[in-house]
Amino acid sequence: MKNPFKFSCDNKRYHTLAYHNKRIFKEKIFKAVIDAGFTCPNKDGLKGTGGCIFCDSGSGYFTNSHLKPIDEQIKAELIRIQAKNPNARAIAYFQANTNTYADINKLKSIYLPVLSIKDIAGISIGTRADCLQKEILDLLEELSHKTYLTVELGMQTIHNKTLNLINRGYNHSEFLKGYFSLKNRNIRTCIHIINGLPGESKDMMTETAYHVGIIEPDALKIQLLHVIKNTPLEKMYINKMFNVMSKEDYISTTVNQLEYIPPKTVIERITGDGDKNKLIAPLWSTDKISVLGGIDKLQAELNSWQGKKYKKL
Repeated sequence: MKNPFKFSCDNKRYHTLAYHNKRIFKEKIFKAVIDAGFTCPNKDGLKGTGGCIFCDSGSGYFTNSHLKPIDEQIKAELIRIQAKNPNARAIAYFQANTNTYADINKLKSIYLPVLSIKDIAGISIGTRADCLQKEILDLLEELSHKTYLTVELGMQTIHNKTLNLINRGYNHSEFLKGYFSLKNRNIRTCIHIINGLPGESKDMMTETAYHVGIIEPDALKIQLLHVIKNTPLEKMYINKMFNVMSKEDYISTTVNQLEYIPPKTVIERITGDGDKNKLIAPLWSTDKISVLGGIDKLQAELNSWQGKKYKKL
C-alpha cells in the first residue's frame, strides 16, 4: 500500500525528526545532552518539593555530570558522537531539570557561549511553562535569531486532575499561557505528553492529543510513563494504585493520537528510553525497536497516518 503521508522519505506515516533534520540541515543531526546544574521550582520549594511523582534527577538520564563545565560536556558529547560519525554536528540539548530557572545573567553566560562552539548546529532547552518571564523570553528570542533553537515544554496532559496528582505545580491554563508566550514570538516549541499517567484512560490520552493538535506545536514528543526506582511513582506502583500500560495499549493509543496531530508537527519522540538500571516497569519498554515496529505495522493495517483526523480550526 502506498504511503499516504507526504512528510516521509521511508515507510513512516508520521513526521520523524530524521526527516525534518535532513530537510533543514541537509544531513543527520545528533543530540549532545547537557546538564547545566539547574534545579526546578517544583523541587526547591517555590512551587513544591520532590518534583513530579515520576521525576528522577530531572529526567537527565544520559547527561554528563553537571559539575563538569558546559564546554567540556559538549566536547565529550561531540567526541562520543563523532567516534562513529566523523564530522557530524549536534544540537546542544539542555535536558535536566528546568533550564530557564535562573537569573537572566546566568542564563546568558550559559547559552551565548554555546553559539561559537564548532559543530554545534543549534540549541534545545527543556523548561517549564511557568519559567518564561519577559526577560527570559527576550533572551530566547535573541537565541532563536542566532541559532536553530527549540524550547521544550512538558504539557504531559491537559487534565488538571492528573496534573494535580502528579504534583506538576501548575494547571493546564498556565501551561497554555507559557506556550503561547513562545509561539507569539515565533520561537520553535516542542511539547511533551506522557501516556499511561495514573488514572487516565485511552480516551483521556487521545483528548490530550486532540488539544495538542488544536494549538499546532512545531514539534511533539510522546513518552510512555516509566516507573523509576526511588520516586513517589514507584511507591504508588508497589501499592497497586495504578497499572502501567501494556505494549499493545501504548501502540494503539499512540497510533490514534497521531491522527489528531497536524502533519507538519515534527514527532521528535514516539516512545522513550528509561534508565535500565533504574526502570521498574513496564519492562517491555526496553525493546524500543519492537515498539516502533508495532506502531508502523498498526498504522499500515489501519491505513492510519499522522493528521488523518486533524482539521485546522
